[in-house]
Amino acid sequence: MLKVSDRIAEMEVSPTLAMSQKSREMKDQGIDVINLSVGEPDFNTPDHVKKAAQKAIDDNYSHYSPVPGFLELRKAVVNKLKRENHLDYTTDQIVVSNGAKQSIMNAMMSVVNKGDEVIIPSPYWVSYSAIVKLAEGINVFVPASIEQDFKITPAQLEAAITPKTRAFLFSSPSNPTGSLYSKEELRALADVFAKHPNIVILSDEIYEHINYVGTHESIAQFDDIKDRVVVINGVSKGYAMTGWRIGYIAAPLWIAKACGKLQGQMTSGASSIAQMASVAALEGDQSTTIAMREAFRKRKDLALAQLKEVPGFEIREPKGAFYLFPQVSKLFGKSNGSIAINNATDLSLYLLEQANVATVTGAAFGAPNCLRLSYATSEEQMAEAIQRIKEAIEKLS
Repeated sequence: MLKVSDRIAEMEVSPTLAMSQKSREMKDQGIDVINLSVGEPDFNTPDHVKKAAQKAIDDNYSHYSPVPGFLELRKAVVNKLKRENHLDYTTDQIVVSNGAKQSIMNAMMSVVNKGDEVIIPSPYWVSYSAIVKLAEGINVFVPASIEQDFKITPAQLEAAITPKTRAFLFSSPSNPTGSLYSKEELRALADVFAKHPNIVILSDEIYEHINYVGTHESIAQFDDIKDRVVVINGVSKGYAMTGWRIGYIAAPLWIAKACGKLQGQMTSGASSIAQMASVAALEGDQSTTIAMREAFRKRKDLALAQLKEVPGFEIREPKGAFYLFPQVSKLFGKSNGSIAINNATDLSLYLLEQANVATVTGAAFGAPNCLRLSYATSEEQMAEAIQRIKEAIEKLS
């Protein structure tokens, strides 16, 4: 019998994309759904970036691009890392890909062999575990509770390391929690890695510019482990360019070369037009990025205040990204008479069907007691969504 490969059959559909699809289908049916499941800014790409793309078209940037990316963009990434992060890289240590997701996949496939263990703090972004599985690695999840602000401790990290540990993958600021690691917390984790020289650290920093507490801190800043750190970033979140599909890594040369080799067989170079637009994003006026962050900050403050009024929701203030990640286990076992809430997945479906609000179950992120809500929507829509949630929750007993 003809069938798909085992690796595809065993792969889960992205829960975030599945919920977005379900909410779109309901909207197409005329149902007034407010979508809080989406993980992208609701702003438009800055005008100067769009103009750079238009110029690239006029200048005939319509041919294959180099596999690791145009030199202009790799120089812009090097300059950005030096200017904003005080990190020194050369252009041959930069590989531009079709979004940060491909950058993570490239790096994982380049360093992990079958049976290697990859440590992932939990909660984690939904695709991390699937990427490890595709690389034939073994996921080792380290849980961080809401009391820990969803961040693991050095002791937890040390306890998870075995002779089979090959990589560590995490994000800061975090999707889904909005938590971020301070310089001191990263230094403490780096001290653990310094004792284990065979572990590669994959640092997903795609939400770098959506930071409400100050300067972004990268674990690549520590010289004693920098030669094992892969910085993953892109233009999607900070510049409202999700559809342009440009991500990049800054990595030790041997990893960068491996990623380029893999990408050369998988997709070749990223979009030539999008790359030139990304040069303008990284090197041009940053005021739109700052304004977007401040808009997110205002939404976060408003949504946080409103969500604290929802019965059964326990929540910590996020320090970055654009998500709220309340713990909702106090609602488990409740019912509205016909629908029982046994877990966060039940609650997410209940809110979609009864309140017409799309959220994502925390189970998708390795946190089955939580729910993820994106505030990448207007203040009015957010307020209406939370009011609907509150009214639906109050019907449970």
